[in-house]
Amino acid sequence: MQPPEKTKAGLYGASNIQVLEGLEAVRKRPSMYIGDVGIRGLHHLVYEVVDNSIDEAMAGYCSRIDVVIHEDGSVEVTDDGRGIPVDMHEKLGVPALQVVMTTLHAGGKFDKDSYKVSGGLHGVGVSCVNALAIRLVAEVKRDGALWRQTYERGIPTGPLERVRDLDSSDEETGTYVRFWPDPEIFKTTEFRLETLATRLRELAYLNRGLTIAIDDKREEDEELGREEFHFEGGIREFVDFLDETRDPIHGEVIYVENEEGDVPVELAMRYNDSYQENVLTFVNNINTHEGGTHVSGFRRALTRTLKSYGEKNGHFKNLKFDLSGEDFREGLTAVLSVKVPEPQFEGQTKTKLGNSEVQGIVESAVGQALSWWLEDHPNEAKAILNKVVTSAQARAAARKARELVQRKNAFSSSGLPGKLADCSSRKPEESELYLVEGDSAGGSAKQARDRHFQAILPLRGKILNVEKARLDRVLENNEIKNIVTALGTGIATTDEDFDLENLRYHRIIIMTDADVDGAHIRTLLMTFLYRHLAPLVQQGHVYIGLPPLYKVSQGKTEEYIWTEDLMHEKVAELRESGRGKVSLQRYKGLGEMNPEQLWETTMDPATRRLQQVTIDDAAAADKIFTTLMGDAVAPRRKFIERNAKYATIDA
Repeated sequence: MQPPEKTKAGLYGASNIQVLEGLEAVRKRPSMYIGDVGIRGLHHLVYEVVDNSIDEAMAGYCSRIDVVIHEDGSVEVTDDGRGIPVDMHEKLGVPALQVVMTTLHAGGKFDKDSYKVSGGLHGVGVSCVNALAIRLVAEVKRDGALWRQTYERGIPTGPLERVRDLDSSDEETGTYVRFWPDPEIFKTTEFRLETLATRLRELAYLNRGLTIAIDDKREEDEELGREEFHFEGGIREFVDFLDETRDPIHGEVIYVENEEGDVPVELAMRYNDSYQENVLTFVNNINTHEGGTHVSGFRRALTRTLKSYGEKNGHFKNLKFDLSGEDFREGLTAVLSVKVPEPQFEGQTKTKLGNSEVQGIVESAVGQALSWWLEDHPNEAKAILNKVVTSAQARAAARKARELVQRKNAFSSSGLPGKLADCSSRKPEESELYLVEGDSAGGSAKQARDRHFQAILPLRGKILNVEKARLDRVLENNEIKNIVTALGTGIATTDEDFDLENLRYHRIIIMTDADVDGAHIRTLLMTFLYRHLAPLVQQGHVYIGLPPLYKVSQGKTEEYIWTEDLMHEKVAELRESGRGKVSLQRYKGLGEMNPEQLWETTMDPATRRLQQVTIDDAAAADKIFTTLMGDAVAPRRKFIERNAKYATIDA
């Protein structure tokens, strides 16, 4: 793939804009179009606008994208692509820009002559942004002039305006969009720089040679508020970034690029000394975290090629058991990117590729290139296969440990951990499991709970840091064994019979003290769940229970407070009222509450506060876990210094 070059040759006019249906019900049911109206949906608006510019870059017409967060809460996106067409649409009799901005399922992406491949395939993107914005301004440079049209909540405030003619020497083209999200729609309208920068960095890695900059005008320090991404190495540099806190077992990133046929395949991969598999896959820049046929093709090629090479060179002659696919992926960091002209997405979040022909294309391209690389790099190949053998031995030991646990459980009456206070309901959809720090808090929770649907599993001390432990050691840890047994699914990273349908509780709630030790235990539990039971997190089954930090009392009135700022506000308010002495109690541990208080503040569905644990970006999640829980100290210190001021408990 060549770096994007700005050219003027592509035919792209009003006739290329195909209309499928009008803009309806977006404001009434915004979650149908952008996922939700929380922080995730808010940032999705920016991604929709940026994706239009990215499509121009993939088509070869855009080399730079600039994103600016303004102090007034608006966001602007500017590119140097061809510019959205402004000539009259033959069928609708209005400018093509207005069609794109106000008509659902309208765009040039349905026309193969305009875009061979595209990330936003539904054509709803920018029109949805327009519908969900108080105000949107679109400017286009093309056809020798600067054009502008303004909209309010999706409705044009006037006709398309020809602002001025461009100089005859000015061949610049491009699109500028600035929008103000509607506070009547969104729970919050405050954009997060780090969230946007993470996605823009990812897009810059996936589109080699493209420059993407973000500038946060709200930040007083200009250096902290501005980042620019440009990677000539593309996804090879992406692998370096992901492995920043890991030690590679071979220096060179294995790179595969195959642009033959209609489905270009690009792969970068390297093995490291960790025990985790970190494979990120993309189709037309869309993160396919549910996998699909391209992932199947990659895995088949990897297993078949490495196994064939290892057998031919005698690397597996002393093994007394069969190798599994997982053995070939332990410690692997890989980025796979394919471009599919007409992708068919399926799965719960429409991020699983279904095109059957892609599996064979990826398998052939990766298998052939990897085979050549192994032959040319025998020392590196030996290091990789030694890693595979060690992984297989650990997996066999883990399997024995699991079977021992299963046999032991078979002799008990229920097969469940002795410390588990189970609920009486056998309906997983209404059942909850509280993972509680310590026997003392566990005892209070057992007294406080609703026995019908709430189960309690007290945990003794801090569980093993799984980021630094091989699988067999993970399964030897008593607290982890108790968690896995109670959940009933098995472990996703080792059990061939792992089955989410066997999950006994559809809410797993981590409940720890509101202090440093509690935060550490919570992080250890989340690391285990993310690394070894990721489907539970991906399907939204994991929550964090938020105990209050304070109880403020005045006379007979009591109020629980969850944040430091609210506590100061409440104390000041009560003192100003003059109705008596104000007393303040700081809760450092769950054990300081009696069962009634614990029920009222943390366990009663009517009054408790829970945070659902989600994974918006797999690359960012992996980076955070390896930084915070891995061996490298310098990146962890850097992360804490940069982010300490943002540390809060959202209530």
